[in-house]
Amino acid sequence: MKKFIQTLKNIWTIEELRDKILVTLLLLLIYRFGTHIVLPGIDPNKLAEFSHKASQGLLGLFDTFAGGAFSNASILALGIMPYISASIFMQLMTILVPQMQKIQKEGDTGRKKINQWTRYLTAAVTLLQAGTFVAYLTNQNRDALIEAYQPYFWISTVVLLTSGTLFVMWLGEKIQDKGLGNGTSIIIMVGILARLPEALFQEFGAKQVKGGGGLIFFLIEIAVLITVILGLVILVQGVRKIPINYAKQIVGNRQFTGARQFLPLKVNAAGVMPIIFAQAIMFLPTLISFSSFESGQGIARIFSDPSNPWYMLVYGVMVIAFTFLYTALIFNPKQVSDSLKQSNGFIPGVKPGQPTADYIGQIMDRITLPGAFFLAIAGILPGLIQRTGVTPLFASFFGGTSLLIMVAVILDTLQQIETHLLMRQYDGLMKSGRIQGRQTTSPVSI
Repeated sequence: MKKFIQTLKNIWTIEELRDKILVTLLLLLIYRFGTHIVLPGIDPNKLAEFSHKASQGLLGLFDTFAGGAFSNASILALGIMPYISASIFMQLMTILVPQMQKIQKEGDTGRKKINQWTRYLTAAVTLLQAGTFVAYLTNQNRDALIEAYQPYFWISTVVLLTSGTLFVMWLGEKIQDKGLGNGTSIIIMVGILARLPEALFQEFGAKQVKGGGGLIFFLIEIAVLITVILGLVILVQGVRKIPINYAKQIVGNRQFTGARQFLPLKVNAAGVMPIIFAQAIMFLPTLISFSSFESGQGIARIFSDPSNPWYMLVYGVMVIAFTFLYTALIFNPKQVSDSLKQSNGFIPGVKPGQPTADYIGQIMDRITLPGAFFLAIAGILPGLIQRTGVTPLFASFFGGTSLLIMVAVILDTLQQIETHLLMRQYDGLMKSGRIQGRQTTSPVSI
């Protein structure tokens, strides 16, 4: 306990770190306040039915990322997701389009161009999604609309939703520049964590009813949740270190001895993206059939229920497939081999050039396979937990996109705090060693 208190004192002593934390908390407070401001023309007292519908299927995932703003019909209902969609699209373009690759290699100038194009694309995506959201509101919750405001509702809602998303994007960039951590990721994480107290209260209440299991079962669920979190920490931080030797270099009249380092290959290089892609595709049958969870039949009903065995089987297979596909897109063994060759580095026992690329690619395939299986298990865990009698909202915190994002972002933020402490000659956050954050290979924060 003394070590923890001393660490907090050290953090507060560093003026730069203290200012970053305070700025981050202030901007997040502004964001959370905005998620509770209801759109003009909507009666907030009649949003109960809409909130229930908006918490199911893919809309439920969307609402989770928006911190409940979607189900509240808030001015920030679309949240940061249009920006994430635009970022993913731009990232894929930089991988698949040679001209975009050249721009990305231009350094800061190229990154600024791509970031600016991402902002423009975010505005276009937001306008499209805002129009869809207005149509969804008018069809699903017409009773909550105020009749006197109907002539202005469509245009005002589209403008406010677009402005709200651009404002959230601006908040994320300000957190990135003036605050602590990756702004976009932290905003998503805070939105997810905002629903945790409600989930805990719901689950605790469900366990107190007759036949619910009582306090003992609730404590067992908390212990299982902690175990799952520890497992995901291992999955996020797991790396395979390949030894790298560097040849001796002669600079002027001085000779520098070759250094020995390691090339870390992440077990889960694809991050949370395979789960996001798989969830989006799994929702398509329900979307095409225009059926809800209650009325859907056959395939549509199966693909609307995360606890269905067929859903979990297909979902797990898709996560594994997308993990290999996305890893192949973002990781280029040939590029790594060329970088090693240019810096006079080599893998002991492996020839430079193509043999090195083949060797790195072979190891990456081997470690991606168990990583993909563990990621698939993490993806279907909420459905498995839900089948044991846990409430759907609380079950969503046992794995899937929500928990993976929270674990990765928290580790990343703690690593940045520890870096500030070590730079000022303070001890780190842990006695056992330094915290390893994510080694992001792409501009997509999540």
